[in-house]
Amino acid sequence: MQVSLVILAAGQGTRMNSDLPKVLHRIAAAPLLHHAMAAGRALEPARTVVVVGHGGEEVAKAALGYDERAEVVVQAEQLGTGHAVAQAAPLLADAPGEVIVLYGDTPFIRPETLQAMLAARAEAGVVVLGFHAADPGRYGRLITEGDALLAIREYKDASDEEREINLCNSGVICASAEVLFRLVEKLGNQNAAGEYYLTDVVELARAEGLSAGVVICDEAETLGVNTRAQLAEAEREFQINARAAALEDGVTLTAPETVFFALDTVIGRDAIIGPNVIFGPGVTIESGAEIKGFCHLEGCHVSRGADVGPFARLRPGAELAEDVHVGNFVEIKNAILDEGVKVGHLTYIGDADIGEHSNIGAGTVTCNYDGVMKHRTVIGKRAFIGSDTMLVAPVTVGDGALTGSGSVITEDVPAGALALARARQVTRPGLATRLMDKLRAIKAAKQKA
Repeated sequence: MQVSLVILAAGQGTRMNSDLPKVLHRIAAAPLLHHAMAAGRALEPARTVVVVGHGGEEVAKAALGYDERAEVVVQAEQLGTGHAVAQAAPLLADAPGEVIVLYGDTPFIRPETLQAMLAARAEAGVVVLGFHAADPGRYGRLITEGDALLAIREYKDASDEEREINLCNSGVICASAEVLFRLVEKLGNQNAAGEYYLTDVVELARAEGLSAGVVICDEAETLGVNTRAQLAEAEREFQINARAAALEDGVTLTAPETVFFALDTVIGRDAIIGPNVIFGPGVTIESGAEIKGFCHLEGCHVSRGADVGPFARLRPGAELAEDVHVGNFVEIKNAILDEGVKVGHLTYIGDADIGEHSNIGAGTVTCNYDGVMKHRTVIGKRAFIGSDTMLVAPVTVGDGALTGSGSVITEDVPAGALALARARQVTRPGLATRLMDKLRAIKAAKQKA
């Protein structure tokens, strides 16, 4: 079955009190929009159309950053959800198969729920996603008779009796492209808000003799984000669910409530994650690896048997092979560390390739930036880099080579060679005592004056 997605992302989100479009506020290190796109991606959609409005260029960039095949249309005026869906009609009206309408500010719809909606389409012309609300508030109400959906009534237009209903509308709708856009074209705006409601397609469908049905999900899936408080609550809910999923998948979290995941974090079975670890976007931790406490990781890959931290930072492009050790207060960026490399502590490795079983001493820095361009450092296999070595890139250290502690390496070091690049030590017996006595005398004279 071919599926297309329409994701509504045109709202300004005035209650967020922000210059940033609402759908670009982040949960789990990813824009709200990406969460909606991720749920839909599980259906392997043939086409994805994102409807943008406020901050359209920024939203479009974010959409294409997640899925370069996404198509973007502009809703110049925000005249309601039905009007927003109509903007996608020129692209999808003739598309075969189903269309599901999602919302860029509703991040928790599960792929399984969308699959259930597609299955329900076998028995109904239009399928709506509903939920039983603990506090229905100002949600639209689903008017049903048995299993049939008769209408969706927006709160502003509902009677007192209809407002007593607690089966509420999520806004998510599924129908064939041909039916959906034909019905959307018939929408009017004769309602309390003067808007074109997508919800009116239910009554329009029934007027054509089509049936409408409801798939019911947990209320938590329908959580929308309209305020900063709701954004914080959504972050909390995401992390609770992500931690539970990791534990269920065989990951050890020694202090689950202190670990924060990103939307796309991948962690293998039997990995160990210590307390206060933060995952940014694009992290994969393989089975059996260990990330110790107080580490921050983003855009990196950690292989089986490697251990990281505590207090380490892995930045984008960090690739750690099997059994690599990265210790405390080490930062790795855009660097490949081959099997068995050890970087114990207090070190910066950026734009580098380090061969297997090499040892990087404390305080080592790959000096990769000349103020204009980045340059690469290459260290061979089983090399030993002495503590406090400055490797001024571009530079190569060969297999089995050694650098003396405190060296500033500006030239290539051949395989097996020892490189020393520091000033000769000068020792003056007794000078430290005489100098300190003189300084103390000067200080005492100043205090008497």
